[in-house]
Amino acid sequence: MSVNHQHDSNNLKLAFILNFCFTIFEIIGGIYTNSISIISDAVHDLGDSLSLGLAWYLDEKSKKEVDAKYSFGYKRLSLVGALINSVVLIIGSGFVLVEAFNRIINPEPSDADGMIVFALIGVAVNGYAAWKVQSGKTMNEKVISWHLMEDVLGWVAVLIVAIILKFKHIAYLDPLLSICITLYILWGVSSRLKEIMHFFLQGVPSSIDIRQIEQEITSLIGVESTHHTHVWSLDGEHHVFTTHVKLKEIKDIDELVSIKNQVYKLIEKHDFYHHTIQIELSKENCTLS
Repeated sequence: MSVNHQHDSNNLKLAFILNFCFTIFEIIGGIYTNSISIISDAVHDLGDSLSLGLAWYLDEKSKKEVDAKYSFGYKRLSLVGALINSVVLIIGSGFVLVEAFNRIINPEPSDADGMIVFALIGVAVNGYAAWKVQSGKTMNEKVISWHLMEDVLGWVAVLIVAIILKFKHIAYLDPLLSICITLYILWGVSSRLKEIMHFFLQGVPSSIDIRQIEQEITSLIGVESTHHTHVWSLDGEHHVFTTHVKLKEIKDIDELVSIKNQVYKLIEKHDFYHHTIQIELSKENCTLS
């Protein structure tokens, strides 16, 4: 294992431990201060803890070699983790919204001093975790870092509301902030869930243009056409490409090898995780047609 990979894994581990411990602390604090906005952020942080825990676990799991059971390896497990995390956030957000609306109908006082203390701790803990993860190089860490920065901004909002409540009693301000935070979370989760389902259904990644790749292949001298071209993603980052390439009449084996090498070189520039290219001669009929 490289030093950088171990460093990245340790960053995810540290961020997970910090976030999970703070989530427990936050739930207790939300109940103690009677603040529904803190509890709603605790639900968000619980989702973050799951994300970090799964990212750390999958980072370790991804080191496993391809085997007879999983011929493409274990990278696709990250989609399962993302799906579980999204469902947990949606269910938790539903409970928070119900409670927040009840608080607007039946207002209850919140402990502004306690909210200020927890908000300051929240900014410090989540800010430190975001900074540690941001220093890594993996895609996992970059995504998690932005997610943690959202938490920092959420705690800044709680801090502002708490300061207002300290000087002016506005009963609906705390549950209103909770609703805003939760709706923002649900908006982000729904977008992510849509993307997850797209990859589960083996949809083409938005960064890939199949028609353009087919045109690039057919523009090569000696290529007649392409068919059965498919692109899908293991986890949103590692993409798989397959296609059948029909050749024109060729003169000899050297010309065949030259055309194949050109096709392979063209595909390799797109940096697919895995690609399979079937070459078919002019008089050969595709068995899949």
